[in-house]
Amino acid sequence: MNWYVVYTKPKWEKKVAERLNEIGVLTYCPLITKTSQWSDRKKTISVPLFNSYIFVQVEEKDRNSVFEVTGAVRYLFWLGKPAVVKHSEIETIQNWLSAPDHFEVSLDTWKKGDEIVLESGPFINQLATIQEVKQNHYVLILESLGCMLRVDKKRV
Repeated sequence: MNWYVVYTKPKWEKKVAERLNEIGVLTYCPLITKTSQWSDRKKTISVPLFNSYIFVQVEEKDRNSVFEVTGAVRYLFWLGKPAVVKHSEIETIQNWLSAPDHFEVSLDTWKKGDEIVLESGPFINQLATIQEVKQNHYVLILESLGCMLRVDKKRV
């Protein structure tokens, strides 16, 4: 079965994921913990990593069952077809979110354009290209995930 990205109504990610699970659709709504400040108190809450998006794993023929749930708006499309997310990409997000806040990184002398394989942390075993070498940080490109990663030199 493929993983697809479903666009939801704003602030409905957790509700839609819960309701889809109730009808037997496997969902993944990656959450992060953040502290919010109100005028009278602080509170730690779980918020979706991707605003208005959840991942669903369904058979191609059952894709429309997602819309039986209020709050599911449409699929995210790529090149005219619903975007398919690789299982390895879902696992990478899960590993990243479950990784400890601090992890050990060892550096050799890096320069722009070097390709490296990350040896620890949430993106372990991912191929990265050095984009920038600054005084306080490095900027890495993770091509397999299509994202940039900033590594502070003080953490190394």
